[in-house]
Amino acid sequence: MLNYIWAAMIGLSFLCAALTGRMEELSAAAISGAQRAVELVFSMTGMLCLWTGLMKIAEAGGLTEVLARLFAPLLRRLFPKYAQDPPVQEAISMNLAANLLGLGNAATPLGLAAMKEMASRSGNPGTADDGMVMFVVINTASIQLIPATMGALRASFGAARPFDILPAVWVASVVSLAAGIAAAYLLGRRKHG
Repeated sequence: MLNYIWAAMIGLSFLCAALTGRMEELSAAAISGAQRAVELVFSMTGMLCLWTGLMKIAEAGGLTEVLARLFAPLLRRLFPKYAQDPPVQEAISMNLAANLLGLGNAATPLGLAAMKEMASRSGNPGTADDGMVMFVVINTASIQLIPATMGALRASFGAARPFDILPAVWVASVVSLAAGIAAAYLLGRRKHG
């Protein structure tokens, strides 16, 4: 579906540029946008490599087990089906830790690993259970204590104080997480009730 939306946006851009005689501006904007995208990727690569490496070291050093114990009371309530499943708890904990540090791109492989662990224990392959839905909701809300990726982006665009957005990030994260958990919980109860 997303491919159709992108194709429609590109087609509409060409049509509007052709009808208004602005094909040169469209070409310049496309080239400039591609250049800025490459610059952005290079500016973030170092930070992502650093944090991904640190997460791998933490995992190898046993931090996953410590985080799983730390998050255990919360995870038992949010994911009751996986309360007695240490591999799933560890995978979810690492993903939550990466999200708390604002490492969205580094958290993605950890989230995929957690989802794979949950899917392997699902009684209905190809269908998300309540725990998997809750996990996606929590990941989408992405509560962040230190928005490292956003700070790096703001610094790369010349922000004098890239982390002055912290209070707004905290409020938005908590509100979106609370709303998402409430909705997932209520819809899950409705489905089973």
